[in-house]
Amino acid sequence: MATQQLNFTKKTIESLPAAASGNRNQYQDTRTKALRLEVTDTGKKTYKVYRKMNGRPIRYTIGDVQDWSIENARIKAEEVSALISKGTNPNIEKQRIKAEITFGDMFKDYMERYSKKHKRSWEYDEREINKFLPHWFNRKLSSIGRDEVQRQHDKVATENGIYQANRLLERIRAIYNKAIEWGWQGSNPAQGIKKFKEKSRDRFLKPSELPYFFEALSEEENETACDYILMSLYTGARKSNVLSMRWIEIDFQQLEWRIPETKNGDSLTIALSKEADDILKRRQQKTNQKWVFPSEKTDGHLADPKKPWKRILTNATIKFWQAHEHIAPLVSEAIKQTNNIKYDHILYAAIESLAKKQKVELPTGLMDIRIHDLRRTLGSFQAAAGANQYVIGKSLGHKSQQATAVYARLDLDPVRESVQLASSAISNAGNGGRNG
Repeated sequence: MATQQLNFTKKTIESLPAAASGNRNQYQDTRTKALRLEVTDTGKKTYKVYRKMNGRPIRYTIGDVQDWSIENARIKAEEVSALISKGTNPNIEKQRIKAEITFGDMFKDYMERYSKKHKRSWEYDEREINKFLPHWFNRKLSSIGRDEVQRQHDKVATENGIYQANRLLERIRAIYNKAIEWGWQGSNPAQGIKKFKEKSRDRFLKPSELPYFFEALSEEENETACDYILMSLYTGARKSNVLSMRWIEIDFQQLEWRIPETKNGDSLTIALSKEADDILKRRQQKTNQKWVFPSEKTDGHLADPKKPWKRILTNATIKFWQAHEHIAPLVSEAIKQTNNIKYDHILYAAIESLAKKQKVELPTGLMDIRIHDLRRTLGSFQAAAGANQYVIGKSLGHKSQQATAVYARLDLDPVRESVQLASSAISNAGNGGRNG
């Protein structure tokens, strides 16, 4: 039977009848020419790709219409068509994957063929799998069962926390899903394993904590890390965007920073406050690289400054403890014991040791603050200054179906005013002194 032209929609596909006994009906999508739909005499409907390579027909099976949306089938058809255009037979590649493959080899394929090409967070995939699952690398995919994945999930939760465990489970599930999509004949052992219930964080720097935080920042020697932290605080931008900030993205005349692509996949224009502008102008005098926060070790941008961040939080927390009348003597005693060493991990450990001996309960201080909480801090100060949720969402690049229409109409001026009010309040709280 000749192939029929058809605009693939859910309605038209569902209405297609089964083929006559012993036959298979073929349909070609009018939007994506390489995409075909095969309907058998039992009514089974399967997406396929049909192209020619070196004059010979190539037929590739994508999958059942129940498992693939039309848009995803079109995307897959274009990917397969591109491979054929480059002279690669996708069926040979599929057969290679079908052969029993180790978890380590599948992970390499996942990184090169998918993660590095399509995920901004691919470095986390690479780091976390190498950290937690190297003992699986020489194992066949089919040898890793659901019980083993469950045990690994529980183990990481106990040793590294539920958030880390849930992210690892997501990565295992994604790797197996890609293996199945690429032709591996097996089941996903992560399927059906429930993630641990996560509490949404509501932590941010309080006005009373900012003086200690700013004082610790002023004493940190890594100036690039400090400027990065302050820029994160005054813009509310995500960590990855601030780290990769480039001078070409900054408009000093309009006081705007245009991020080409955010986590949501969209571009975002951030209104820069005077505080953020001051940091940028100071940094511009010191670096002629394309990055606002260049790395000292590579040609790239600054990596996650974990060590400076920990020093700053440790320092700020000790200052926070000193401000508490019943803890201040204990801090002074620890300083004497450590030969007047100032704020670092040695002093912190000495204070903890003394507190344990004297049965003094130490408050957490600022040790539970994460860099992402700086983003929430700006939003909280905006709210305190009277900004509504739409203005806050616009400035932070939040994306929701309910607010999208409002964001599209919202002018940047009220957003700029809100960000400036919040930045000034943060700066005043941080630099106004412990009693200011």
